[in-house]
Amino acid sequence: MIGAARAADVAALLRDAARAEILPRFRRLAQGAVRAKSGPLDLVTDADEAAERIIEAGLARMFPGCVVVGEEAAAADPAVIDRLAGADLAFVVDPVDGTANFASGTPLFGCMAAAVVRGEVVAGWIHDPLGDDTAIALRGEGAWIADGEGRHMADLRVAAPVPVERMVAAISWTYLKEPLRSRVASRLPRLAGVVCFRCAAHEYRLTAGGHAHAQLYNRLMPWDHLPGWLLHREAGGYSARFDGSEYLPTHKDGGLICAPDREGWEALRASLLDP
Repeated sequence: MIGAARAADVAALLRDAARAEILPRFRRLAQGAVRAKSGPLDLVTDADEAAERIIEAGLARMFPGCVVVGEEAAAADPAVIDRLAGADLAFVVDPVDGTANFASGTPLFGCMAAAVVRGEVVAGWIHDPLGDDTAIALRGEGAWIADGEGRHMADLRVAAPVPVERMVAAISWTYLKEPLRSRVASRLPRLAGVVCFRCAAHEYRLTAGGHAHAQLYNRLMPWDHLPGWLLHREAGGYSARFDGSEYLPTHKDGGLICAPDREGWEALRASLLDP
């Protein structure tokens, strides 16, 4: 249903939305253009809402009858997420991942989408508006970077396995509940290094490209993780929820760890999570 040509079309759609609605507002947001949703760490801007409308309309034209689950639409009506489970073809969309960075003028944000066919993630896209390229993954066909014109630039491959003490990892501990929150935070020195971009889009691109070894998240909203999860998987990585079970599009919690291989996943989980 989604081959390389269609994947390029979706990447172009994300690029067009970014050029039309996101980049013109970067560091130029009008007063009142940034609003809090569920709390001070959960923001939305005019760019998020406008870009989501363009992407949703474009996907509806390309794939008539598809279900589109956008982050901002789900914020207005959480029941929208339930449409993912039974759809023949659904797309999840995060128009501006890293909204807090975007709103503060920090150049680390991305535009993400993933395609889900009858409960299985089959394609993922992470567009970097400022770099003007897109990380693309197709299930069973690998992951790569395409430039703004759709030309294949480079294949993506996760880093070689290393012991935990040599790992560089993106660790998001903000949404962990106690006592796990304090446990993980206190054990971060066990790693060689820790990064936090406040932007899953760029963290997934970093890890899928082999420039970091692992990632850990607790809250699993589908638009935040389905695109990057497939990107990491198709780049050769191993991932699972904290309890070792498979991550599925319907999951909203239970944590997620991504590592170069299963052995590294088990070692990182034990080092950071085990009592």
